[in-house]
Amino acid sequence: MFDAIVVGARCGGSPTAMLLARHGYRVLLVDRVKFPSDTISTHWIWPLGNACLKRWGLLDRVLATNCPPFRTMGLDLGDFQLIGDLPPIDGVAEICVPRRTVLDKLLLDAAAEAGAEVREGFSVTGLSSSDDRVTGICGHPRGGPEVEEQARIAIGADGRNSLVAKTVRADEYNVRPALTCGYYAYWSDVPPHLPGIHPRPRRTMISFPTNDGLTITYVACPRDEFQAIRSDLGRYIADGLGMVADLAEPFREGKRVEQIRGTATLPNFFRKPYGEGWALVGDAGYHKDPILAQGISDAFRSAQWLADAVHAGFSGSRPLSKALAAYQRVRDEHLTPMYEFNWSQATLQPPPPEILALFGALRYDPVARNRFFGTLGGTVPIPEYYAPENLQRIVSRAP
Repeated sequence: MFDAIVVGARCGGSPTAMLLARHGYRVLLVDRVKFPSDTISTHWIWPLGNACLKRWGLLDRVLATNCPPFRTMGLDLGDFQLIGDLPPIDGVAEICVPRRTVLDKLLLDAAAEAGAEVREGFSVTGLSSSDDRVTGICGHPRGGPEVEEQARIAIGADGRNSLVAKTVRADEYNVRPALTCGYYAYWSDVPPHLPGIHPRPRRTMISFPTNDGLTITYVACPRDEFQAIRSDLGRYIADGLGMVADLAEPFREGKRVEQIRGTATLPNFFRKPYGEGWALVGDAGYHKDPILAQGISDAFRSAQWLADAVHAGFSGSRPLSKALAAYQRVRDEHLTPMYEFNWSQATLQPPPPEILALFGALRYDPVARNRFFGTLGGTVPIPEYYAPENLQRIVSRAP
């Protein structure tokens, strides 16, 4: 019997398994695919996420995968551009954007090194239960017979369409409608340029460097355009980049490589992340539009909070049910402000007058400008920065 079984071995599951294994628990980590494996996903790791990697002793490994880190980024508003450096958190200010084929394999290996038993190519078909309590999983290796494994807790880290969440009927709350669809492409031979966000009418374009000298571009548009653009994704990507004058020169000689990836299924929800014998982490418990690329960093932080809660319950320092309830409270308190802010950005609406005034003032205030970029990365609290008195103070200082 295992102490914990983690279903899903990507950015929520592998760190959770690793952290529990480091505490000395017997952990089984399963995933239906074999790694390295790609997935439709953001790549962006904000300083909050990189601070987790540093704390876990993994940041240097990620940075060693020829994925260039950066701290300076831009917000291109058409008439002018804001450029700033993110304030650090726990001594970390860097952003990096590794490919999932690289990052997920690295995290899986770290879980195995910590002592977790890893089964790749293992499909979970259901959960076992007794007296309304989850007691384990049922599944089979690729081409193999059905087996059942028992555990004190089964953790769903299996994404927004989580089988674990559906099986236990985890309640959803603070649900918001899906707003955007988005597609991204990889490019070779693109000269280095400032990583930035480029909002335009009914569009947001993002460009940044990733592994192996490649550049990735992401284009978001309203979800009601999904059917129109999916018939010619190459044209859609090209038209989006064509809206941004600063990207014309870097991409003039660029060559698009690999297939264009993307999706229109971008729901926004919280799920209750625990119950009798089960818990949820990462996108299985909380999902939002990828417009500000918060998913990986949030998954890392949630993995830490959940592992701490499970350890508290298993070690006897507090009842497991109370520890898991605290996990939900901590998760929701930390992530709700960004969830609301992220959803507002996903509307792709022009900024209201007070935010336009803020942007104008930030041209002359480097400290406030850096803190603005910190709100995007989570190193500056959003309620604090966007408090009316703070916005008024910034605007009043502008020439």
